[in-house]
Amino acid sequence: MVLDKLKDMLSAQLGADADVIGADTDIVNDLGADSLDVAELMMGIEVEFGLLLTEEQLADVHTVGELAVLVDNCLLSI
Repeated sequence: MVLDKLKDMLSAQLGADADVIGADTDIVNDLGADSLDVAELMMGIEVEFGLLLTEEQLADVHTVGELAVLVDNCLLSI
């Protein structure tokens, strides 16, 4: 499941407890990710899922759930 994998990735990268990360968790405001963290996360997602995400796709993504939906939609369009 994409959401679970993203939670694991965020937990490992930011040192947050995966059990407290949910779909409504804001990546920047709740987890304290900065622009470098977000860039590293995007690179990790691209490698893990074999996707190429654009800045336009990510512009309105703020929560882990929104990111999971984006990744799911991109995987469905492959």
